[in-house]
Amino acid sequence: MDVVVWITAASLAAWLWLLLCQGFFWRTDLRLPPRTEPGSWPDVCIVVPARDEAEVLPDSLPSLLAQDYPGRAEIFLVDDGSSDGTGEVARTLSERFGGLPLTVDSPGEPPPGWTGKLWAVRHGIGLARARDPEFLLLTDADIAHEPDSLRELVAAARTGCFDLVSQMARLRVESVWERLVVPAFVYFFAQLYPFRWITRQGARTAAAAGGCVLLRTEAAERARIPDAIRQAVIDDVSLARAVKRSGGRIWLGLAERVDSVRPYPRLADLWRMVSRSAYAQLRHNPLVLLATVLGLALVYLVPPAALFVGLFSGSAPAALLGALAWAVMAGTYIPMLRYYRQTLWLAPLLPFTALLYLLMTVDSAVQHYRGQGAAWKGRTYAAPDRG
Repeated sequence: MDVVVWITAASLAAWLWLLLCQGFFWRTDLRLPPRTEPGSWPDVCIVVPARDEAEVLPDSLPSLLAQDYPGRAEIFLVDDGSSDGTGEVARTLSERFGGLPLTVDSPGEPPPGWTGKLWAVRHGIGLARARDPEFLLLTDADIAHEPDSLRELVAAARTGCFDLVSQMARLRVESVWERLVVPAFVYFFAQLYPFRWITRQGARTAAAAGGCVLLRTEAAERARIPDAIRQAVIDDVSLARAVKRSGGRIWLGLAERVDSVRPYPRLADLWRMVSRSAYAQLRHNPLVLLATVLGLALVYLVPPAALFVGLFSGSAPAALLGALAWAVMAGTYIPMLRYYRQTLWLAPLLPFTALLYLLMTVDSAVQHYRGQGAAWKGRTYAAPDRG
């Protein structure tokens, strides 16, 4: 029983460290920074890579077309080899709703060494260069923006002299599985990449949320975006890292009026979304995978296990330490649940959700070693060649 007590004490110590020393990752109050409207509004080109998005475009594209932006703005939707008529749906929506000018084009299949999305982004940026915009808005086809989204992003970038301003879109939480898994996805992301560290000059932490990235064109050219990250499966983090390494200032926070309309009604849908890139996040390193599994077990699974073991075996220290660690864990999750307007009764279930993510990560590694790679919408991406 002494071993259980010491392991549980280590888990509690880890939670106290996460609570106080991991950039206050659990706080959800980091929204768009202070901003004032510029004297003159710069030109912006909006690049939307889209592959088989005909189902979600009616819920997202009209919000881009309807942007209330005082300057010149134009949308380039790049149809990345869709088989469901994505391009035609986009043109039909443009004719029906009007608004910002829309160009729909396709780059063809990506060459070796490129992911399909980044090849589409490269094509869209190439089209945008003819307009010589000061900013590029890179946004996914499933993201809906409030009418003032673009002007608020530009005002924040101009006021704070940021080269990249990104908002973590509020993901859909309607099904039972979405409510259980989605808030935790953002919680874990913030734990890996504390938003306050991202903005700090000189800090190594860099990340963005691919659904909503306002990028200064000059910074994109300096960082060689997207060529420098052409093989990245987790392209948003790689993009932010490249911009920051090239001397750019970046900012990431939670969105209030930018939402994903993509549904994940079943656990299988969410599992696929996480497992396709989880092992890539670990750089396809089996030792990092082992450390991750052990770390997740220590931090998330030990507290409830120690509580129950302590109660059934009569070990008060194990039960007390397990209860304290579990309480701290649940307490750090409450702000994210409030942000997503979910019942706080989900907080004590975080160990179960963490177990799901642990299994998804292991499954991602299994797929990799089976030669399946990171699969998404009919494409499979192998690990980048490090040689």
